[in-house]
Amino acid sequence: MLVFTFPGQGSQRPGMGAPWVDHPSWELVAAASTAVDRDVASLLLTADQDELTQTRNAQLACFTLSMVVLDAIRRKGMAPAGAAGHSLGEYSALVAVGALGFDDGVRLVAERGEAMQLAAQERPGTMAAVLGLDVEQCWAACHQTDAEVWVANDNAPGQVVIAGDPGAVTSAGEIARQLGAKRVMGFPVGGAFHTPFMTSARSHLEKAIAGCSFSDSEVPVVANVDAAAHRMAGEWPALLSAQLTSPVLWRQTMSELGSLDATQVVEVGAGGVLTGMTKRGLPGVTAAGAGTPEDVDKLTVAG
Repeated sequence: MLVFTFPGQGSQRPGMGAPWVDHPSWELVAAASTAVDRDVASLLLTADQDELTQTRNAQLACFTLSMVVLDAIRRKGMAPAGAAGHSLGEYSALVAVGALGFDDGVRLVAERGEAMQLAAQERPGTMAAVLGLDVEQCWAACHQTDAEVWVANDNAPGQVVIAGDPGAVTSAGEIARQLGAKRVMGFPVGGAFHTPFMTSARSHLEKAIAGCSFSDSEVPVVANVDAAAHRMAGEWPALLSAQLTSPVLWRQTMSELGSLDATQVVEVGAGGVLTGMTKRGLPGVTAAGAGTPEDVDKLTVAG
């Protein structure tokens, strides 16, 4: 079974749209710009790292590039039998299976990025990756700080992200090292995403979701919140709202995709982080990243 996965915020990099400007799928950038009345092309071509690090810019840029790559893959005649997206990438996955229209997807992503940036300004926070500990030990490190820090991403075996108050994240990281973590790495972000620090963003996002139309889909999307496969339109508003303040269960998502008989997983968009996680979480599955026209040209459906 062919599965598409979609990366989230953090996969962006300056000039990531440049390889696509002469490709027919680049036309989606103009469509995205029209949908949200912003110059999305500049984000993909000329924005520097500081500009792209801003949540309102990073999310819109990553989503749009994933849509460009997805369109190019579709032109190749490939379609997924399952999908999942990491955090922001869940919106890309919903568009990919027809559960959400492109225009609604762009508008929701723009609203989400704005809401999360404002929430981060209200409650400044940070995130850090903990390598070499299981998720239970990371939760123990968070609890031992007796402060505002939580597990935000359970990404892969031995790869967990914690988030919260900057001081609390530092303290939890020190405890994690004492518990045997091989490494603790801070992220250059200004928000504690997927924690209660994002609570104020939920009401903003829920209003935007209420103005969008969702559809049932034949192809399932495995959700971040519960790592379960969903096909029904009515389930997504609550799942997307809850996602803002809930951990991303990516390790469990990989397991669910495996139980659905995934044999090939293609990461659609910038970066390649999810491809590495797939190789670790589903060692018997063919995994490849597609972020450039050359990558798409190399794709073939595994037998």
